[in-house]
Amino acid sequence: MRAAWTVARKELIDLFRDRKTVGLGLLLGPLLMPGIILGTGALVENKVRTQLESTLDLPVIGAAGAPNLLAFLESRNISIGAAPEDPVRAVRDQDAPVILRIDPSYPERWRASLPAPVELTYDSSLQDAQIPLKRVRQVLAEYSATMGALRGLQRGASPLGGQPVAVAMRDAATPEARRGMLLTFLPYLLILFSFIGSAALVIDVTAGERERQSLEPLLATPAARTTIMSGKILAACLFGMLGVMLIVLAFKLSFQLAPGPLQLVDVSLPVVFQLLVVLLPMVLIGTTLLTLIAAGARSVKEAQSYLSVLMLLPIVPTIILMVNPVKNQLWQFAVPFLAQNQMLLKLIRNEAIAPGEWAVYMACGFGLGLLLWLLAARLYHRESLGVSG
Repeated sequence: MRAAWTVARKELIDLFRDRKTVGLGLLLGPLLMPGIILGTGALVENKVRTQLESTLDLPVIGAAGAPNLLAFLESRNISIGAAPEDPVRAVRDQDAPVILRIDPSYPERWRASLPAPVELTYDSSLQDAQIPLKRVRQVLAEYSATMGALRGLQRGASPLGGQPVAVAMRDAATPEARRGMLLTFLPYLLILFSFIGSAALVIDVTAGERERQSLEPLLATPAARTTIMSGKILAACLFGMLGVMLIVLAFKLSFQLAPGPLQLVDVSLPVVFQLLVVLLPMVLIGTTLLTLIAAGARSVKEAQSYLSVLMLLPIVPTIILMVNPVKNQLWQFAVPFLAQNQMLLKLIRNEAIAPGEWAVYMACGFGLGLLLWLLAARLYHRESLGVSG
């Protein structure tokens, strides 16, 4: 252990002499993430507030057939506009988020107390059209319910007669869980930074030293090769955990300064500690995997070429859960990347993590790290490791 600590201290001293690399490795994430959260939060809040409170311009086709309906719409801060010649093209070109078409049979069916048809044209693939569409639909539903109640009163019937079933909604989600829905991106970012946060150091201390021909003298020392490799991995893990800690603290600070609902996200110190514990196995897995790759690569350029593929691995569970959401099961905490995603989501949603889940997660995480360490140790024992090219 003394030899491993000596190697780790040597690598960290060499690393911190390169201030530019240290600055990019430690400060890029903590500075970039709060900017993304604060900027995106402010942009979304301003966009939603503008679309909800501002006057909505609604083009209407066949406006002459429903003057009362149009007056009701205008009373709800919806301005009636001229209809385009091609409503479908206008919606696709984003000239209007939603277009209302009043059927020619509307007046006749209205006078006959029959359902009067109207049509809303919109593009469901445009996220910007969702709030205007929801506003128009709510106003139309309100108008329909009001007119239905008035018709019942006119005929001497109770307006409640048309509502044989009263549906009450009871949301079982906690406030923390609802706020956690806003942070679905957070697990991916934390997993990504912890997985490849120390990539520059890991590649440099193996593939870089091999290319500079400074690894061979180190391997010729009396220290065992596994000890030397362990010292390099220890230095990379310490550097990676330092970067992760700064990022988590930056998230805590950014949530306190963020506008709207994100300001209510409580990232207390116990949660910060649990986040670091959850990310520790991922730092070990990423470091040992990169060490394995760097030991098998002939140059820094070859080792860096694998990073583009490794960056895709953390996003796989996110895509799977988006397409096929599944209930939390114990086996999920044994699958790399999926386990980290589930653990982080539980912490973000302020849900308790069972002792069995902690045990499976830590055992499988450190077990995979140990397996990758053994594979990297085999490569470190090759005689050709210290030779460049």
